Amino acid sequence: MKVAVSIPDHIYTSAERLARHFGKSRSRLFSDALHEYLVKHSPDEVTNAMNRTCADVSKSRGDLDGFISSAVRRTLDRSEW
Repeated sequence: MKVAVSIPDHIYTSAERLARHFGKSRSRLFSDALHEYLVKHSPDEVTNAMNRTCADVSKSRGDLDGFISSAVRRTLDRSEW
């Protein structure tokens, strides 16, 4: 989908420079940046990412499954989202 947006000149210039540095198109850079912003600011996405990480850690640690899961859950329970 094509969308027209207005952005300040200094952001545009920085985005152009960064796109060239990474060898991406400007559209791809903006799309990636917006996706990252949406994931970062969506509570459900953050929770899902943490759950996936906990599951991955549990699978790879064998004997430490219970300890790691418990420690992660205690830490998350004490954290303000």
